[in-house]
Amino acid sequence: MHKPLLVTDFLDRARRHYSDEEAVVSTTGERYTYAKFGDRADRFSAVLQGRGIEKGDRVAVLDPNTHYQLEAAYGTMQLGAIHTPLNYRLTPEDYAYILNDAGVDVIYADYEYAEKIEAIREEVPTETFITNDVDAVEAGSDWESFDDLLAEATPEYDRPEMTEDELITINYTSGTTGDPKGVCRTHRNETLHAYLISIHQEIRDDDVYLWTLPMFHVNGWGHIYAITGMGATHVCTRGVDAESIIETIQEEDVSYLCGAPTVLNLLIDYYEDAADEPEMRGGTDVRIATAGSSPPEATIRTVEDEFDWRLKHVYGATETGPLITTSDARRHFDADSDERFAIKKRQGLGFLGTEVRVVDEDGADVPRDSTTIGEVVVRGNQVMERYWNKPDATEEAFSDRIEGYFHTGDLGTVDENGLVAIQDRKKDIIISGGENISSIELEDTLFDHPGVSDVAVIPAPSEQWGETPKAFVVPNSGDPNEPGVSTDELVEFTRENLAGYKTVHRIEFVKQLPTTATGKVQKYELREQEWEDEEQMVGQG
Repeated sequence: MHKPLLVTDFLDRARRHYSDEEAVVSTTGERYTYAKFGDRADRFSAVLQGRGIEKGDRVAVLDPNTHYQLEAAYGTMQLGAIHTPLNYRLTPEDYAYILNDAGVDVIYADYEYAEKIEAIREEVPTETFITNDVDAVEAGSDWESFDDLLAEATPEYDRPEMTEDELITINYTSGTTGDPKGVCRTHRNETLHAYLISIHQEIRDDDVYLWTLPMFHVNGWGHIYAITGMGATHVCTRGVDAESIIETIQEEDVSYLCGAPTVLNLLIDYYEDAADEPEMRGGTDVRIATAGSSPPEATIRTVEDEFDWRLKHVYGATETGPLITTSDARRHFDADSDERFAIKKRQGLGFLGTEVRVVDEDGADVPRDSTTIGEVVVRGNQVMERYWNKPDATEEAFSDRIEGYFHTGDLGTVDENGLVAIQDRKKDIIISGGENISSIELEDTLFDHPGVSDVAVIPAPSEQWGETPKAFVVPNSGDPNEPGVSTDELVEFTRENLAGYKTVHRIEFVKQLPTTATGKVQKYELREQEWEDEEQMVGQG
């Protein structure tokens, strides 16, 4: 039998079996059952349908992990419209590009970020603007209230017939090599990824999930689906604050959360600086998933031995679901032994049904010797369909070293058991505090400053963020000792022209940059210089 895999099945199942159970704890204190959550999603579907939104139309959501994000996502997808979540840390210019590129018809924007959309609304094709607090938005009369619209609507709408191969989400990358790319994902992609994380992250119906991971980030690593479909509880947040996270874990009996290594470090700093050792759990065991580069062993040790949590290290990219590997390979280590740290520092084994390989320049698998470096490539049902309106980029991503695999751009090794460990990055990308930052974008911005003659930006190690951008600047004066421009001026210049998290805080003036015989800047030499005291040239960001 063939039954289409549709993302609408997740909320449908939760309403069918858990209608009276708590679904969502909002940031403003309201608590919604799955029946109420579903009713609000239905009413948003009706609102959109009343505005002419049909299957395939794009609806954008700009929101910091509140219940509105969940309701807008399901309300959109129930119509077969394409959910397009936006990173709330971007600039108005970034939003203008994305809204135009995707051809977005409707946007819901949280009141805290609506002004960024207001600044560019005349430049975009979007016609309907909805927020959760009209009074808080300047020119608010041109915005419509989410709650008022739901109150005026009925929950009746016409759900169209959908197939599993139709697009249902577009998640934009952060533009690490030029303009942001829209990662197109189908019902099938999202559904199978949610199944996989339900298994590997051990999600159950009695889980209480704390949203410290941005929902916009690849649909919260698929947790907007998996937590919902399993009938577990979403606890919403408006940002990451160590004290409130720990208080919420205690008060809501949180059993599961996700966080970049920087979030782990925030929690550790709070724990170690507290006058009285805080209680790190409610009435149940806690597990936490962290992703990307490996956390330091000391971080894992504190989380597991001091917090008494269980840490899962996972890995992937926006284009891959995101999650494709896990270090939770307990048959390869003794759970009570320190040897587990060496395993948990690795990105790990491929998820079920996921083929993760590390290949050399010719597309051949590297030896399982933990030494030979190749590029990580992946094939699986959770990998994206394509890039939105970028066929050439799609072709390159799936055919660079080996045909039919997505090429991650990460360089790694494989051990005797097939566990992958990331060693370096092929792309000009910096991952700082879980955010992707393009070194090319930073270089282009700094080049626009009249005091800069040449520049190269690389990731530098950071205790707080894992890694942080550092710019090597050849000043127009030609003299690094008398550059004619200050570090503070250049820092402020990047802050004024880019999203705040992309600001360069480390700048070194140099007489010249290392180059090849053909004049290409040798960033690798700069990275070796910056990372010579580290175990590997990739941070725990």
